[in-house]
Amino acid sequence: MKKLMVLKAFVAVLVMFAGFTLISCNDDYEMIPVKLTDVNGSYRAKLVTSQGNTGTEKIIDFTAKDTVITFKEFPIKEIVKAVVQDPAKVEAAVTAIGKVEYKLDYTSKINTNNNVVELSFEPKTLTLQIPVNGTNKTTVVTLAAKQKGLFVGQDWSLRFGLVAEKITVDGIILTPFEIIKYDFPYCLKY
Repeated sequence: MKKLMVLKAFVAVLVMFAGFTLISCNDDYEMIPVKLTDVNGSYRAKLVTSQGNTGTEKIIDFTAKDTVITFKEFPIKEIVKAVVQDPAKVEAAVTAIGKVEYKLDYTSKINTNNNVVELSFEPKTLTLQIPVNGTNKTTVVTLAAKQKGLFVGQDWSLRFGLVAEKITVDGIILTPFEIIKYDFPYCLKY
């Protein structure tokens, strides 16, 4: 009987101790306000590229400085696939083109209510020389940003998206053409 009383007393003390530790937790989160310059930096991003019902995911790097996001290796494989109809020749064309640098201009403003920096993009056209059957096709890709990007102050991440809405090959609009979406749902500074 004494052992049972000691065990009950021990459990009661343990429950009280657990209750006090939960009460003493300090859940005050002090938000650090974002600044426009917080967007600047090098990023590693998850890129989701989709066209119609097909899509791919990969990791890509880019930098943001002042009012420009710079991609040292902009993903062009889906664009080349749209121009080069033969799947066997797509990889050779992508290799021949090499790395494509693309600069995306933006303007930014702070949204203090949500502690984010809102980015309004001003995409430029992307011009490529795509080799097709021994000749280079001048390809102009019209890029657009359908919504604003966000630099989120809570986790210091950047989120945005682009679409390739039109491709012109040697002055002729490519038809039929299904838009190519480039979504960057989560980009972290490193």
